[in-house]
Amino acid sequence: MAEHKEESVVESMMDKISDKLHSRGSSSSSSSSDSDGEGTAAAVKAKIYRLFGREKPVHSVLGGGKPADLFLWRNKKISVGVLAGATAIWLLFEVMDYHLLTLLCHCVILTLAILFLWSNASTFINKSPPNIPEARIPEDLAVNVARSLRFEINRGFATLREIGRGHDLKKFLIVIGGLWILSVLGSCCNFLTLFYIVFMVLYTVPVLYEKYEDKIDAFGEKAMIELKKYYAIFDEKCLSKIPKGPSKSKKH
Repeated sequence: MAEHKEESVVESMMDKISDKLHSRGSSSSSSSSDSDGEGTAAAVKAKIYRLFGREKPVHSVLGGGKPADLFLWRNKKISVGVLAGATAIWLLFEVMDYHLLTLLCHCVILTLAILFLWSNASTFINKSPPNIPEARIPEDLAVNVARSLRFEINRGFATLREIGRGHDLKKFLIVIGGLWILSVLGSCCNFLTLFYIVFMVLYTVPVLYEKYEDKIDAFGEKAMIELKKYYAIFDEKCLSKIPKGPSKSKKH
């Protein structure tokens, strides 16, 4: 009887040890499966194609802040107001054939006449004269705008110089194609209409892209694959046959 009791105690202890080992193994396997699942999800997320290699949200790409809120229609009242103002200006100059200098002069004449009459009539009607704020352009703002404009102009000149030296064929073709499209658009419409078209594109395309981001990125990925195929064919049949000058290493 004592031997049977000892055997039963040993068996029960062995069963408990095996149960603990199985529970640890299952927990470790579940944690490893969870980590594997998270890793695969992160890998899938990293493999998602974004148009032009974009890694940030659309709001950050547009610079963030109030300009990005304006283009993405975060505040619909302000966005509608800006759109209505731009459309009214385009209608004044293009449809009604109003001239910019004439419009500016008429606005200044009307504003000065109202303020002059109001200031002189305030003594007779016992009302306070208009409070005209002092308008000045801050020096820091003017310097920052000038520096930014200078940097962008110099970068454009440097890009044109690199293209002119024949270092980047792809960039050369892109710039030539863009300038040709601009020349065609310029022959079809004047500068103000072209500016209004660009404004409407900037005002509608980002918000539509943000709304249908996944569908547009999928279509863009397919389009880029096809473009790379056609570019490889064009490079093989035409560009590769163009004689190239000696490289820098051979010159030295």
